Amino acid sequence: MLDKDIASYLASHPDFFDQHPEVLATLRLPHPHDGQAVSLVERQSMMLREKVKALEARVAEMMRNAQENDAISSHLVAWARALLLEADAAALPDRMVDAMKEAFSVPHCALRLWLVQAPYRSLACARPVTADTVSLANSMRVPFCGSNVGFEAVAWFDDGAAVQSLAMLPLRIGADPETFGLLVLGSADKDRFRTGMGTTFLERIAELASAALARLRG
Repeated sequence: MLDKDIASYLASHPDFFDQHPEVLATLRLPHPHDGQAVSLVERQSMMLREKVKALEARVAEMMRNAQENDAISSHLVAWARALLLEADAAALPDRMVDAMKEAFSVPHCALRLWLVQAPYRSLACARPVTADTVSLANSMRVPFCGSNVGFEAVAWFDDGAAVQSLAMLPLRIGADPETFGLLVLGSADKDRFRTGMGTTFLERIAELASAALARLRG
């Protein structure tokens, strides 16, 4: 008989060792670590312990992720609350930036709006931007995360030279293909906003920011 025939027979007769306990008692397998012979039962126990350890590691990772998501959700609520409590539309852009830094511990945050109503065109956030930046924002369907490679938006920060990674959030109403602004987050940590990271929470931030700032839109 070939090895696979024996394996197939045992798989189809799971009660074999119940009927022949003397065979089970004489089986010896090499220890997976030190090479010493151990019984089949002990080897199975080792395998089960390894599986339990792997499952415990997965549960621990899931709990860490859940805790991180819960913390982010709390920060998002705090930031949204600050926006809702700001009744002065002219003060809203600065309040949005300050609350973002405070709630999410983001060291660098900047906002630019275009196509704003006349009463708000003197605000710092309404300073002119290049056509390339507007075109870039319009082309973004989801927030961009990655390294600082010389984007114009980096110059909007007070200390742009220190920024190693950034996230750019296009501001638009619903599915409108045209944007009316860009919210930019920056960090000296090159891995804070890395390429390929999930953007779900950033998308929610962009949606809330767009809704809040829509009253300034022309």
